[in-house]
Amino acid sequence: MKVSFSTKTVVTMVVAVLFIFYFIGVWWSFEPDEFDIKAQVTQDATLDNVAPVVGYTTTTSLIRVIETMLDKPGGYLSNDAIPPSVFLDNIPAWEFGALEMVRDMALVMRQEFSRSQSQSLENQHLKSAHPQLNIDHTSWAMPSAEGEYKKAIKELYAYRSALTDVSSQNAQFYARADNLRDWLKEVEKRLGSYSQRLSASVGREQMNTDLAGDSVAQQSTSAASSLQMKTSWWKIDDEFYEARGACWALLHFLQAIEIDFNDVLEKKNAKVSVQQIIRELKASQQPVWSPMILNGDGFGFLANHSLVMANYISRANAALIDLNELLSQG
Repeated sequence: MKVSFSTKTVVTMVVAVLFIFYFIGVWWSFEPDEFDIKAQVTQDATLDNVAPVVGYTTTTSLIRVIETMLDKPGGYLSNDAIPPSVFLDNIPAWEFGALEMVRDMALVMRQEFSRSQSQSLENQHLKSAHPQLNIDHTSWAMPSAEGEYKKAIKELYAYRSALTDVSSQNAQFYARADNLRDWLKEVEKRLGSYSQRLSASVGREQMNTDLAGDSVAQQSTSAASSLQMKTSWWKIDDEFYEARGACWALLHFLQAIEIDFNDVLEKKNAKVSVQQIIRELKASQQPVWSPMILNGDGFGFLANHSLVMANYISRANAALIDLNELLSQG
């Protein structure tokens, strides 16, 4: 039996498919909500029938951030090669920002938080999880990014379980001021980069300060004394959502750090600094009511969402620097 379709029917079907793809894309582009790390720890500890120990909350926050990235509506989209996700760029940029913070935390947990000194052995679970999180985030086949991230989650669960095992001392989490400072230094660099990239949305000239502070400092190749920085119009929204994703992940990590490093922060009278950073990061997660990321010229007629985000990130970074100074004092 021969089936024929009129031109009108074909056009109608195509339009219907496009509308379906559009609404699915809109749904998948919603950013995940914040989660309550204290409630999550209480729930997990009850299920595991254990009492949370030092490091349990930070590990839980890392696990939950990765799981949220994988389990949100649409799942993990950065490596999708079919419609409608292949046409989306905002939420994949958000995923990459969150992933960068995850990678930094995993590295510091492997190298600093879980080791008592430079000559101590690495924890095997963290040693396996770290490279699994560093696979190309766009890899979609053999191995896929999601597959490697799920393996990393299993290793993190195993590490967390080992922390609570009172009969074994193979897994440790050392909540010390020097360890915390190592992580904060990594975060400072990330936030500083995001602030610069977001500020470049309007285009500006910046003096080259690469060798400032050292009269005999050198660099591999010469550079101009001033630099013209401007983000491509096509990349404005990507930079914005990448920064949003990074701030979302960092917000949860800091809430966990506030719990696991409570005694250290209390001793340094630095808890209020952490709380101020968390407040700035929460402000960066306010809903974006505009259908697109606007790129007004500073004090121009239209808003500039990138500059607003850069403001919150810069304030958070300034507070991070102050926190690091507090921790370095005796």
